[in-house]
Amino acid sequence: MGADPVTIRLIVPTRNSHQLLPRLVRSLQDQTLAQWQVSFIDGASNPEHRAWLEDLCRSDPRFDWHPQNPDREGIFGAMNQGFDLANSHDWLLFWGSDDWAAGPTVLAETLTNLTRQSQSQPPPDLLVSTGRYVHLEPGEPPRPGRRTNFQWRHSYRRSLLLGSTPPHQATLIGPGARQKVQGYRENFRLAADLDYFLRLAQWPDLRVVCSDLELVHMGDGGISGQQTRRRLAEVRRAYQGTFTILWWIPFVLRYGQRLLSRFEARSEKR
Repeated sequence: MGADPVTIRLIVPTRNSHQLLPRLVRSLQDQTLAQWQVSFIDGASNPEHRAWLEDLCRSDPRFDWHPQNPDREGIFGAMNQGFDLANSHDWLLFWGSDDWAAGPTVLAETLTNLTRQSQSQPPPDLLVSTGRYVHLEPGEPPRPGRRTNFQWRHSYRRSLLLGSTPPHQATLIGPGARQKVQGYRENFRLAADLDYFLRLAQWPDLRVVCSDLELVHMGDGGISGQQTRRRLAEVRRAYQGTFTILWWIPFVLRYGQRLLSRFEARSEKR
């Protein structure tokens, strides 16, 4: 009997966001690859939103939805339910309601990359692609912004120490990574994804593959952009947990790289 086929499973936390979701849904239904599944984890949404989810899941069985467990609070609590849903052959990808696939072939290209890597050597634990932030205004066309940029420095831990972090919307988390670190710590409300990737750095055998593929477009904004002080405090705490007294090195370099990428994005528009 052969091994289970590799499946890309997207986890999308929602709460009264059905007006944003059609763009995400269309971008997936247009994919040339059929081996994907989407699980919506819904907070305490209104009946209209849940009726929309029900209609979608009834019309396309590749979508399913689950009410968020009230004991697992916040967006990362919802994402942790996604970890629980994953099968042994699933590669997890975490998107928001305002994210969407960058093109119709991106999931096929991703699966081809995973298959190629697994044939030549042990499968990777993380596949890090890229994404692009897009500024969205009602009644105006989307305006492309900065591109994510995970700078590989010959080792995963060194890359993190020098301020780079895999973008969670463009990073597929494989079965091996989930065996090492089983989920997000929910006491982080804004930086649990950074903390997760940092905790993986304790494993010297972690296998990471980087790809230049622009996998996802992401709405520019959201709660993390509105709570700067809390985010900075959580980022500092996450770095201290891994690098102790050297926490300030990745902290300073992280935000220096963010400023540089914003400058480069503005330069591209001119």
